[in-house]
Amino acid sequence: MGENTNDAVRATVDAVYRAESRQVLGTLIRLLGDFDLAEEGLHDAFAAAMRQWPRDGVPANPRAWLISAGRFKAIDAMRHRARYQATLVELNNRLEVGTFGPADWDDQAIKDDQLRLIFTCCHPALPSDAQTAMTLREVCGLTTEEIARAFLTSPQTIAKRIVRAKAKIRTARIPYEVPSHADMTDRLGTALGVIYLLFTEGYSATSGAVLTRRDISDEAIRLGRLLVELLPEPEAVGLLALMLLHESRRAARTSSDGELVLLDDQDRSLWNHEQIAEGLDLLRRAFSSRQVGSYTLQAAIAGLHAQARTARATDWDQIARLYDVLVQTTPSPVVELNRAVAVAMRDGAATGLELVNSIFARGDLHDYHLAHSVRADLYRRRGKTQEAIASYKRALALARQETERRFLTRRLSELAGGESERIASQGA
Repeated sequence: MGENTNDAVRATVDAVYRAESRQVLGTLIRLLGDFDLAEEGLHDAFAAAMRQWPRDGVPANPRAWLISAGRFKAIDAMRHRARYQATLVELNNRLEVGTFGPADWDDQAIKDDQLRLIFTCCHPALPSDAQTAMTLREVCGLTTEEIARAFLTSPQTIAKRIVRAKAKIRTARIPYEVPSHADMTDRLGTALGVIYLLFTEGYSATSGAVLTRRDISDEAIRLGRLLVELLPEPEAVGLLALMLLHESRRAARTSSDGELVLLDDQDRSLWNHEQIAEGLDLLRRAFSSRQVGSYTLQAAIAGLHAQARTARATDWDQIARLYDVLVQTTPSPVVELNRAVAVAMRDGAATGLELVNSIFARGDLHDYHLAHSVRADLYRRRGKTQEAIASYKRALALARQETERRFLTRRLSELAGGESERIASQGA
């Protein structure tokens, strides 16, 4: 086999890894009953593929080949370890007698395994930060370094969370299964929360040089589709609608040179109207159940933005009313902040500013850069330049995302320049 063919096969292995590795891992966890063993088998299987596929050709069903190779690599490893560690004999025996065949790698089995993996990573026995880290690592395949950057912590901290979570799963014998119907409501809420957290990190990164990471938000949408397909609960449908409606605006959120473009200034012809149509269809489906939760309400707000042909045509009254409901059903300072923005757009900056200042007066959101940015903008709209500059400076001090920092810096420069001109004109 020539060098060009070898390169093509290696490229195929890389592509299969990106597309299939999480599905293969989910099935290996079911077959092997252990996260670490499954991960080891996964990496051994891809290493074997890099050696054998250039020589033997790419198999007709790469996923099945990898699952089979990963399982047998793990069994070989267990046999080797069992010679030295008597405590592993029981697990080794269980692996030896387990059945294995095409039913383990068909499409339905793979989907079921992905669902099992999501709910295992989001088990309520695990701390919330560990649930998120496990989902990002095991379901989405992010490295510990990528997860650490996303949540402004160290890779060592993330690694410890994952190690402790795996130990908890093992020692508490947390089952690798989809929860029963009786437990579904609570468990589904946790899973949806982790998926939405994943989406928001991809849609608006907390740090780094770029505002968005499409690979992460695409993965969240994929998981959302999987949940809706297998568990079509109203809030799962609402969450998928919400993610699609937000994602539809991605292409318009930054300029050609990578600078932040606010919603009111976006070129709406760049919005993805197929995603908007799908999101609105899902939204109608979620509302038809009459079990309207937080994600469905947020999707309704996003839907009103999506349907406005221009920024001026936005139905701010209806958006504010939806936030009134959301504040009652899902109270939080961030929801109140978003409501204040809607009220300011409907009733004026002074009314919105009063609401924002009341949030700060309670001691909430002092370390949230977007809250200071909102207050700065409302001060700016009211002509209170010095107060706006102070709030923009505080927002800039807290912001960790480079695109947002450049935007805030521009705002400060514009205000400072205008203030200098005003003072100069007064002295003339």
